[in-house]
Amino acid sequence: MTSPDLVPIRRALLSVYDKTGLEALATFLSERGVELVSTGGTAAALRKAGLKVRDVSEVTGFPEIMDGRVKTLHPMIHGGLLGRRDAAAHVRAMEQHGIPAIDLLVSNLYPFEQTVKQGGTFEDCIENIDIGGPAQIRAASKNHDFVTVLTDPQDYGQVIEEMRANNGATTLALRRRLAGAAYARTASYDAAIAAWFAQQRGDAFPARLSIPGELRQTLRYGENPHQVAAFYTGALTPGDRARPGLASARQVQGKELSYNNLNDTDAAFELVAEFDRPAIAIIKHANPCGVAEGDALADAYQRAFDCDPVSAFGGIVAANRMLDAATAEKIARIFVEVIIAPDADADAQRILAAKPNLRLLLAGGVPDPAASGFTFRSLAGGMLIQTRDNGRVAAGDLKVMTRRAPGSQELSDLLFAWRVCKHTKSNAIVYARGGATTGIGAGQMSRVDAARIGAIKAADVAKAAGRSQSGTVGSVAASDAFFPFPDGLVAAAEAGATAFIQPGGSMRDAEVVAEADKRGLAMVATGMRHFRH
Repeated sequence: MTSPDLVPIRRALLSVYDKTGLEALATFLSERGVELVSTGGTAAALRKAGLKVRDVSEVTGFPEIMDGRVKTLHPMIHGGLLGRRDAAAHVRAMEQHGIPAIDLLVSNLYPFEQTVKQGGTFEDCIENIDIGGPAQIRAASKNHDFVTVLTDPQDYGQVIEEMRANNGATTLALRRRLAGAAYARTASYDAAIAAWFAQQRGDAFPARLSIPGELRQTLRYGENPHQVAAFYTGALTPGDRARPGLASARQVQGKELSYNNLNDTDAAFELVAEFDRPAIAIIKHANPCGVAEGDALADAYQRAFDCDPVSAFGGIVAANRMLDAATAEKIARIFVEVIIAPDADADAQRILAAKPNLRLLLAGGVPDPAASGFTFRSLAGGMLIQTRDNGRVAAGDLKVMTRRAPGSQELSDLLFAWRVCKHTKSNAIVYARGGATTGIGAGQMSRVDAARIGAIKAADVAKAAGRSQSGTVGSVAASDAFFPFPDGLVAAAEAGATAFIQPGGSMRDAEVVAEADKRGLAMVATGMRHFRH
């Protein structure tokens, strides 16, 4: 059968929870002589607007029952949505049973996702699982050759425009697009319900997995210009939807964000969220090039910047406090791609407005580093999923491996360096002193190379600043995994590190500890690894 292009709308079924734009759409339809059929609260809203509405119960000959759970699940409704107008058998059945054709369905769903996000009880969540809505939407979408389906108020205007342009009809192209959008909506809805049920029964990895997502932004290109990309929001675990971060951030100023901007900004914000004191993280290519705490945010920024001023140029800056004028002034002295913070005061925003290409993102909060959740990575023909690395250690969790225990300042710096190391690509060595990084070796194939590179970069920074001593002298060092040989420890010790934090557990731990003892170093084990590939 050949699908018709223009199909006039003569009868519309409207049944919505979200009534945004409803009155304007229904008024337009009514003025064009379209019969309005509706249910419950939607019908009441239309009547309040002075519109003539026919109740669904009048069409079905059956009242709404079970607190509204059953109202549109009826052959008189679904026959009107599913019946093909070009199939003789369908037309005869509709005539025989007095089933009126429905040409337009306007439906959106009970707010299940919002109910979960707001911490609704189990019973509240169950009651907000829509049954009739998805059934109608799927039926209308299947029969899109003849039925227009609207599930998003943002699409109302396009239907109005087409009806104006086509004497009350819509085009097949529009109906197909809207049908696809409708199926995507019901799929996302069902995926959210399935994820919630899995969470309720404690099933982290259910036998069948669906990932709900909503398009936030189509990007100019991907990691490289020949790749295409987009940013979707959504989560497997409903709790992730309420977690501050990129998905909650509003862009105050600046150019459109790129794929790499988003990836690096997420890395920066997740890192800086690890700290309780005012902190700044500066990220370049998803690795930290400077991280520091301070009594004031501006002080933290300066100390983070001083770790590697060259790499900071064109980087991403993340703050775990409201951005103030003093910090904004310091950041504005160099070119940075993005700044993300929970908020920014008026003076800070005014200062940064002088750099119109700089992207300023305000997330409304800081991510909870201890929150549960998942991370994803695609493989050829599949996907790897794991729980987020929310592991943390405190002083009481550490095991002293060497004869010398770390002093109080060393211990504080070891815990600081360990949190930075968690967010540094493996193999990773992080040098720190006084609550600030002084050298970072990231993403190396060997641990000894990571130790050497971190030390070399620190020495180069000191030389450029005219200092006679590298920042690694008197520092502590964190290693994201155990030292397989003493050589990595030796390289860091020769750079001036006096204390070390590492997971422990190597077959050669005894050799590594013996080397540390020989040099009078302190070393503690976390019992926890932080590989980041």
